[in-house]
Amino acid sequence: MLTIGKLGEAAGVKVPTIRYYEQIGLLPEAERSSGNQRLYSRKALERLAFIRHARDLGFSLEAIRDLLSLSDKPDKSCAAADAIAKAQLAEVESRLARLTALKSELERMVVQCAGGKIADCRVIEVLGDHSLCSADHRHPEPEPN
Repeated sequence: MLTIGKLGEAAGVKVPTIRYYEQIGLLPEAERSSGNQRLYSRKALERLAFIRHARDLGFSLEAIRDLLSLSDKPDKSCAAADAIAKAQLAEVESRLARLTALKSELERMVVQCAGGKIADCRVIEVLGDHSLCSADHRHPEPEPN
């Protein structure tokens, strides 16, 4: 059995994050010692490592919740897990496209800046007027819930 500190150290997750994951139900509530100290099993460590790795890959907490639920049913088809991963891949590809456009725009702004006075600064001018950008690099607004 691991204490919360040892669990966090083993999984590379901070203690407040572990408590948060317990609070939102991603991790089951820990057993308690006679001194009321949280104690975690090897299975809890594996689950936390799964969550940490999924977060490193950019999955949302809701997607992780769904993946964990699927992982608890090893005999089911992995089509749902594939769909979740494909959606994450599409989000990463979209983010990469925005970052590429952003990089190009920043490079263009820097090259066009004459290094003179602020009154003539292309960087300030472009930041003040999005229509001067060569591409749309804005992050889409999230849809209201």
